[in-house]
Amino acid sequence: MRIVILPDPAAVAAFGAQQLISQLQQKPSSVLGLATGSSPVQLYKRLVQAVQAGQVSMAEVTTFNLDEYLGLATTHSQSYRHFMNTHLFDQVDIRLAATHVLDGLSSDPQKACSAYEALIRDQGGVDLQLLGIGRNGHIGFNEPSSSLVSRTRVKTLTEDTVAANRRFFQPDEFQPHLALTMGIGTIMDAKQILLIATGQDKAEALRHTIEGPVSAHCPASILQMHAKATLVIDKAAAQGLQESAFYQYIEQERQRLVTPSEQA
Repeated sequence: MRIVILPDPAAVAAFGAQQLISQLQQKPSSVLGLATGSSPVQLYKRLVQAVQAGQVSMAEVTTFNLDEYLGLATTHSQSYRHFMNTHLFDQVDIRLAATHVLDGLSSDPQKACSAYEALIRDQGGVDLQLLGIGRNGHIGFNEPSSSLVSRTRVKTLTEDTVAANRRFFQPDEFQPHLALTMGIGTIMDAKQILLIATGQDKAEALRHTIEGPVSAHCPASILQMHAKATLVIDKAAAQGLQESAFYQYIEQERQRLVTPSEQA
């Protein structure tokens, strides 16, 4: 894994956005795997700015989102389709027909998940997968104990995840306890993976991800086995790492040795 430790969330967003911009400049028809939640909001804002400034185009891009709540309409303010339309798709030149988010109101969720897998394969797989990480180490909605070779499917959310997301729903409003999510095996099939995380509340999960054993107890730890996984975190999120100074040294040496085009 490549581990990049930056001063603050703004630096993480800028670095992450540049990774996506560089990918699109190198391959305008890229297939992107996208994430939701608080972590990528500022990244998407910077990507929107780059598109609107003419620095890059998303006209040929295809996207697949990681997950969606089961039981929410696409128009619900907390649906991930609504999130993506609001924070990215409606502000750039992407074809909405080329943006794919699992259907939370599907009459046959298992069939919808299988079809999602097939569609990803038909597009040649994901070129770059963006991830966040939950406080319990989940990626997508692959909670602890998820199979490390799992495919897109229905998952039950843990009590911790439900509690963490409760702030997004009104006190008397229906809050889903089930979700549709890409599997860990699906995520690992991506050619490149970019995980971003900020804040001290992610420190323990990142310690297990980076320095712990590969285990279903911490689903994100499987990223240790990916040939091209980059983790971009701020100093607060890196507080639990025993070898943070070493990771920073390695990244400094990398930046010194690689060519300008590789740094982009």
